[in-house]
Amino acid sequence: MGGASPAHDARRILDAVRLVVLGQDGATREALICLLARGHVLLEGVPGTAKTLLVRTLALALQVRFQRIQFTPDLMPADITGISLLSGTHEFTFRPGPVFADLVLADEINRAPAKTQAALLEAMQERTVTVDGTAHPLSDVFTVFATQNPIEFEGTYPLPEAELDRFMMKVLIGYPAAGLEQGILTRYVGGFEADRPATYGVTAVTDAAGLERLRRAVEAVRVEPQITAYITAIVRATREAASLTLGASPRAGVALLKAARAGALLAERDYVIPDDVKGMAPAVLRHRVSVAPELELEGVTPDAALQAVLDKTEVPTT
Repeated sequence: MGGASPAHDARRILDAVRLVVLGQDGATREALICLLARGHVLLEGVPGTAKTLLVRTLALALQVRFQRIQFTPDLMPADITGISLLSGTHEFTFRPGPVFADLVLADEINRAPAKTQAALLEAMQERTVTVDGTAHPLSDVFTVFATQNPIEFEGTYPLPEAELDRFMMKVLIGYPAAGLEQGILTRYVGGFEADRPATYGVTAVTDAAGLERLRRAVEAVRVEPQITAYITAIVRATREAASLTLGASPRAGVALLKAARAGALLAERDYVIPDDVKGMAPAVLRHRVSVAPELELEGVTPDAALQAVLDKTEVPTT
């Protein structure tokens, strides 16, 4: 399966998802870029803005297993990872939890307590689950899409900075434009149902092996020294900016490099340009920095502070 080139296949996946998820073009593109770059995604938006639909549609376009886990205050780590059960023959057998899928939607991750969040984050980092001393490898495709409502919502446990850093990107999902919102209703009149994937009309574009080929193509995208210097300069500037009390970690630079490569592939180029870096910087960095409290009170967002950093950082001429 697959098209003429990796870039062509990547575009077809994007087009397939955009036919279903209306009015979220930027978020859809960023989520696919993150998946191609082997990264996990944090999706933030108010309820009902197509976060689940986006991930479910991606799974259909890629013919991979989708699993949704609803995070709640009483969810335990074993509810995610699985448990060892004593069988009739007095032997322990492992019953895998919902994390043993390809695309895992961790819905409302900030509603679960820290130890349950940590169990998922450990699986994301290690790509294995250890239960009773035995390691169980996760799928090669295993990617977490964690959703969270904006922190103002009641009854939430904010993710600690160290855990946020495990996500390659934080993708913001807003309300669709008026015309598109009416289009969403028109689709429901025509028989579309978000909880019935058979009504989506998605034709699979590739499969798990095809996704792996795309990921290898991303890793083959050329990155010149002036581009790595530019990424380093941006990341270091976040640590020196007076507007930010917490700057980005070295892991952020690696994430920005990987995301820029995937962005270049999607733009049908086999080399990274400064605009790839600039375009990915907000999604890669917004959850890794903290705005100074006095500026936050004035309404300065991480994106605004990051834009000021980008404006001051010299762009290499290619």
